[in-house]
Amino acid sequence: MQIGIDLGGTKIEGIALDAMGRELARQRVPTPRSYDLTIATIVSLVAHLEATTGQRGTVGVGIPGAVVPDTGLVKNANSVWLIGRPLGADLAAQLHREVRLDNDANCFARSEASDGAAAGAEVVFGVIMGTGVGGGIIVRGRGLTGPNLIAGEWGHNPLPWPQPDELPGPPCYCGKTGCIERWISGPAVAADHQRVTGEAMAAPDIFAAAESGHPDALATRARLIDRTARSLATVINLLDPDHIVLGGGLSNVPRLAEDVAAQLPAWVFSNRVDTVLVRNRHGDSSGVRGAAWLWPPA
Repeated sequence: MQIGIDLGGTKIEGIALDAMGRELARQRVPTPRSYDLTIATIVSLVAHLEATTGQRGTVGVGIPGAVVPDTGLVKNANSVWLIGRPLGADLAAQLHREVRLDNDANCFARSEASDGAAAGAEVVFGVIMGTGVGGGIIVRGRGLTGPNLIAGEWGHNPLPWPQPDELPGPPCYCGKTGCIERWISGPAVAADHQRVTGEAMAAPDIFAAAESGHPDALATRARLIDRTARSLATVINLLDPDHIVLGGGLSNVPRLAEDVAAQLPAWVFSNRVDTVLVRNRHGDSSGVRGAAWLWPPA
């Protein structure tokens, strides 16, 4: 049995798969905002999945960051309490087995490129738009990470073609200002709506209001579409992927993929855009399946 854990900024999800990739059990719990409680929550989640299935499993974890091979320490995590901590070693000690870690967007891209919305595509860019913004790249079935472990980290480039009212942009935890993550993540959409309207609303409530025709919510949604299209255009200009698959909580926004795709031709350096932009097939936390697959079936 393979257990996958998706460690997100607002939730931690676990899944147990059999050797054929069939789901045996699943659970989702809120993410605690401390390192020690994160360890304890993952350990509890694994115990629950094993108790439910009556089997012991391998454990793979998708994290919002990367693990430095030389030190085993986490870097570049928007869940900042993970930064500089030996997450893999600490989980292994608590779970009494080896634990494999990878970036959550890499896990998501692996899942969707294997048997998801981009199955069969040669080059896939998997997008996470949730608490943060990240990306994973799959080329002919293999993940691309790079020597700095940052391949696909489009969320920490500046927002492309910024308008005057978008400069210098909101501050980011990485120390820069105007990062894409500070414009098109869930918290960023809520912050943008409040800046413009003075009204504090969570992102899901904003999109629900937009579906009901609320003018301010519709305007916030339109800004998200425009900024996402600009941002993904730079990905296409650089990587030219066959498929882009949207994941993370914002992938649940109705018609997001279709509306962003409609605006890509205005920004992509080509007379036509053949890259296919689609919503995920396996849900907003499809990466939990990719995390389980960090251990190939026996």
